[in-house]
Amino acid sequence: MKLNICHISTLHPRFDVRIFHKQCKSLAKKHKVNLIVADGKGDQNIDSVNIHDIGLSTISRIRRAFVVSNMALKKALELNCDVYHIHDPELIKIGVKLLKNGKKVIYDVHEDLPRQVFGKPYISQWLKPTVSKIIEWQENKSAKKFSYICAATPFIRDRFLNVNPNTIDINNYPILSDNTITIDYNSRENALIYIGGISDIRGVYELIDSLSISKIKLHLAGDFKDDTFKEKCMDLDGWKYVEFHGYLSRNAVIELLNKSKVGIVTLHPLINYLDSLPVKMFEYMYAGIPVISSNFDFWKTLVEPDNAGVTVNPLSAKEIAEASVLLLKDNLLAEEMGRNGRNAVIEKYNWTNEEQKLFNIYENIK
Repeated sequence: MKLNICHISTLHPRFDVRIFHKQCKSLAKKHKVNLIVADGKGDQNIDSVNIHDIGLSTISRIRRAFVVSNMALKKALELNCDVYHIHDPELIKIGVKLLKNGKKVIYDVHEDLPRQVFGKPYISQWLKPTVSKIIEWQENKSAKKFSYICAATPFIRDRFLNVNPNTIDINNYPILSDNTITIDYNSRENALIYIGGISDIRGVYELIDSLSISKIKLHLAGDFKDDTFKEKCMDLDGWKYVEFHGYLSRNAVIELLNKSKVGIVTLHPLINYLDSLPVKMFEYMYAGIPVISSNFDFWKTLVEPDNAGVTVNPLSAKEIAEASVLLLKDNLLAEEMGRNGRNAVIEKYNWTNEEQKLFNIYENIK
């Protein structure tokens, strides 16, 4: 049966990879799909997805949680869809209201919110355990009411299975059609690559510091969290080996991946990172390049069994430098690891498999 579906996010950009490029575009193959956003860029129809903009993208998070969420609810009711798929914790309240209006509601959990608290510097250390427990209690209370919980990782899935049996993981694995070009490894630039948000907890400071030891070029693509951290990084001796690209389009990211030899994902050992599935890790693998990743137990199960890279202590610039030199001095080893990683993505870590799980949710939702 063809459904009228509405995805809602007042926090993410309209072309968010998980929401738009993966879920909405996949569902549009079989159903009518709407997407409500709040970025002030207007309504449009792209790839059979009807985007509805309620504006007010620059207001504070607190105001957005109350004012913009209510505007999203008003628009959602106006669209009168069969199923609503919410993507932000601040939308939980309107999700419950939609349930009361007799609608099916899916809550998409992108992050482990209670564990994220421990990485917030603006919350007092002694308060974090209490705040985390309160958030988890509130989130679980609503989660048990929803028609389905869609978790971004197996760890988040297992947490929500305790409160709602209609829970499944839809992992952020690469779309195979995104990067079909295979570049000969030896013709690539002798350089590392990091793509994504640029902040201290993502290990970028130690990564740049490692360059003063390895003397290896780094392609750095993304937005700095603030000017203070950017200046701190630029003061490092390793900065002279950095080619900073800023924020890049999806096509530009793929082009940069296809010219680099090693991908870096050395996030700090924060509790909410230990069981995460970093999208960039699988994008590196799919580009056919070996990965240098943090040595978290869970991440080791993603990298080591397929021999797709090297794991290191993310807090050690020395270990990152040693791994970088090892891979860039041994082309045969690095090329083999890159090939192994790409094969692993093609066989199991890809959106094609996750897409079918998404279809199954909508076919069986009650």
